[in-house]
Amino acid sequence: MTTDTIANVTLTTKANVYFEGKCVSHGFALPDGTKKSVGVVLPAELTFNTGAAEIMECVAGGCEYRLAGSNEWKQSGPGERFSIPANSSFNIRVREAYHYICHFG
Repeated sequence: MTTDTIANVTLTTKANVYFEGKCVSHGFALPDGTKKSVGVVLPAELTFNTGAAEIMECVAGGCEYRLAGSNEWKQSGPGERFSIPANSSFNIRVREAYHYICHFG
């Protein structure tokens, strides 16, 4: 099941633009202070570093990802999630636009 809407949020209107526009996201906070972002990764192969632990939720499109220290590429499609530990990294390969929600924590 994919998340279609998120109610009652405080949205940061200025976009976060990474990798020369290949990834664009907007941060937001829930009433309880939980922080998340929603965005899209365009076709590319990129490496992201994490500060906090993250859960990537695919809401449309798809990707392949590889966590730091692993040689295995895994797929993620609509309704699927994958977790990245804090202070780590992951590679992502996108062939079609990958729409996501990033859950921090």
